[in-house]
Amino acid sequence: MNILVTGGAGFIGSHLVESLLDAGHQVVAFDNLTTGSRENVKGVLAHPGFRLVEGDVREEVTLEPWVEWADQVYHLAAALGVKTIMEKAVYSITTNIRGTENVLALADKYRKKVLVASTSEVYGKHSNHALKETDDRIYGPTTIRRWNYAGAKAMDEFLALAYHQERGLPVVIVRFFNTVGPRQTGQYGMVVPRFVRQALAGEPITVYGDGNQTRSFTYVGDAVRAIIDLMACPRAEGEIFNVGSGQVISINDLAREVLALTGSSSPIIHLDYEEVYGNSFEDMQERTPDITKIKEYIGFEPRVDLKGILVKVVEYFREQERL
Repeated sequence: MNILVTGGAGFIGSHLVESLLDAGHQVVAFDNLTTGSRENVKGVLAHPGFRLVEGDVREEVTLEPWVEWADQVYHLAAALGVKTIMEKAVYSITTNIRGTENVLALADKYRKKVLVASTSEVYGKHSNHALKETDDRIYGPTTIRRWNYAGAKAMDEFLALAYHQERGLPVVIVRFFNTVGPRQTGQYGMVVPRFVRQALAGEPITVYGDGNQTRSFTYVGDAVRAIIDLMACPRAEGEIFNVGSGQVISINDLAREVLALTGSSSPIIHLDYEEVYGNSFEDMQERTPDITKIKEYIGFEPRVDLKGILVKVVEYFREQERL
């Protein structure tokens, strides 16, 4: 098939592009290279089935010919990362809402199947231990800038479901839970690459808050396998799926795991959220997915556990240091 991946030069997008090329598809990565990079796709730049197109999903005229060309669209392009959300709110909101609106409108115009990437952030500060796709969303006030990303991605989901229900557009929605792996950068606030980079450099490992907040991490290869299988599943159309792992760890324990795997003597220090992000920030204490639904639809099971993920990330950063 001809497949368009918006955000295809990003962390998840670049891994998806490689898997699609390996399966024999023709792939266009459409990316504005803000958080994505040519470096992420350097291994496939010479591939005869691949093309990197630099463009912004907010610009419909640039995007349209590639949606028309494609048989399927994976819409991963987004403004993401806590740092981006906190420092560039207008860019974040317009990219996440207007970009998705353009993709869906064009997919509807040319009748193309779409996967819309959403996020576990849409659950907000929910305290359930295992979040189900049908759970309520619990947000803080609009004066807390952190929630603009969650609100924008929730609107993306509403819009995707509306196109499916009113116009019959084949749409699949996925909520990624803390996807991690090689090529992810800590530059935008992602915790695992930040901890690993700090440990390898002998710098203090900076834990935000008290470190008792818990997360569940997903290997990028597992996430990519899940979304490809969902796009191949007809009954997944019009549905929302958690893509993640049920393995839970506190941020304090994550820091200790990174120290153990790297052999680093870096100290662990705690910083107040306000010190890092200012006073317009709020965090959630828990975020773990219930993956019953995705297991039922495509038999999904994560193959790489947290230790395996951390080993791969440490190896990646060590290799980067040698280059």
